[in-house]
Amino acid sequence: MESKNLPVPTEIPPEIQELSRQIEQWRGTRPRSRAMPAQLWTMAANLARQYGVARIARFLRLDYYSLKERIQPAEEISATESSPTFIELPTLTSATVSECSIELEHPRGSRMRIHIKGTALPDIVALTGTFCGMKR
Repeated sequence: MESKNLPVPTEIPPEIQELSRQIEQWRGTRPRSRAMPAQLWTMAANLARQYGVARIARFLRLDYYSLKERIQPAEEISATESSPTFIELPTLTSATVSECSIELEHPRGSRMRIHIKGTALPDIVALTGTFCGMKR
């Protein structure tokens, strides 16, 4: 069976075309050893968040891994911006708690349930901090 390559209509958004024009203009005027300006990288990273790293890297002729590195820090910041609210657990009195459950939900969707039986309590702060990706 013969395969045919059908043309795929791809419309390139104007903001990607504009950044491509700016990068090509910069490439035409720079000395070979110069790194691309941070402003152009920032614009490319913003577009990569919206349209995908592979697509933007390919269209703008940028290194995929360099572009991906530049969007990682912003993703990590956005994850900590929506940090969970503080919940104070009451101190235990002389009455012992025989059983309790704690459920956590990370902003990115993962969930953790801690079920405790008996009087020995695990380090809840360390567990939740590790789960949420916060460093102590």
